[in-house]
Amino acid sequence: METLSVALGSRTYPIHIGSGLIASAELYAPHLAGARVAIVTNTVVAPLYLKAVKQATAAVAEIIVPDGEQTKSWQTLNQIFDALLSARCGRDTLIIALGGGVVGDLAGFAAAVYQRGVPFIQVPTTLLAQVDSSVGGKTAINHPAGKNMIGAFHQPRAVISDVATLDSLPERELRSGLAEVIKHGLALDAAFVEWLESNIEKVLKKDRAALVHAVRRSCELKARIVAEDERESGARALLNFGHTFGHAIEAGTGYGAWLHGEAVAAGMVMAAELSQLMGHLKKTEVGRVRELLKRAGLPVAGPALAPERLMELMALDKKAAKGRTRFVLLEALGRAALRADVDDAAVRRAIVAAVQ
Repeated sequence: METLSVALGSRTYPIHIGSGLIASAELYAPHLAGARVAIVTNTVVAPLYLKAVKQATAAVAEIIVPDGEQTKSWQTLNQIFDALLSARCGRDTLIIALGGGVVGDLAGFAAAVYQRGVPFIQVPTTLLAQVDSSVGGKTAINHPAGKNMIGAFHQPRAVISDVATLDSLPERELRSGLAEVIKHGLALDAAFVEWLESNIEKVLKKDRAALVHAVRRSCELKARIVAEDERESGARALLNFGHTFGHAIEAGTGYGAWLHGEAVAAGMVMAAELSQLMGHLKKTEVGRVRELLKRAGLPVAGPALAPERLMELMALDKKAAKGRTRFVLLEALGRAALRADVDDAAVRRAIVAAVQ
């Protein structure tokens, strides 16, 4: 097991990464302290891991929600609240989010607002959740107008990432998570991009050492940024490389039609094309972005949506400031920057270039 920390003063918390961790009672014990434990999971994960986590934590409530992005709704959130109240869970409750990014976002938001806030632990079971959504305290549900529009910053007490759970992950979900791994490299670490170019096949084959390295390096990069900018007022926005386009793709095609990582992959191509149009990225570097995503089995072309529709949806992006959409662009591979001076014509050209 390897352990990293997200340094947030008195709210600093550990990220445990390894194989066979999910049933380790000693990893949960420091955060229980007599609390009543409620586990939130979904219909796919529950048959695989719920029993082990329940035994490790002596949970008094298990809340099983449907699978899929459409689950991130007010309706499902109220179902969680109903179950917590039925189990007489008070302010001494600890919620455990057991599942992928959808479960983590949903259970984390429930923890943020239930009885004005209770603690929670992230136990991510997908690659996407292990490398990205479980770290940093972003919790949310979706709105028809945009992804993750309603939520709160609420940091977990711990993250327990068991890479052995990835053995049960469908290949499409693994590839979707790999998009976030690639994103971390493209935005923050050129050396990590080179490592991925040399090891992408090992990760896809679920080689244990390669998976642990990919998860650890992604978490290291994200933890550093979160410690510097917890509430995304500056540097943390760089972690959204590809997401302005990607979230628009998800909203425009209907949540769930494209997996999050698939939409982000196409979004990263659009952002790379825009970076080249703005004079920052070389054509050969855009080619490397496309090639790495192709080798990961991810889409490098966007959906058949009109550029104007995507731009309309992007105008609702949470990084927008003073009525202008701000874009995370690449000045070079491994070095991202936030820009607000982007011409609409250039955005349209980047979208068109990425659907050809």
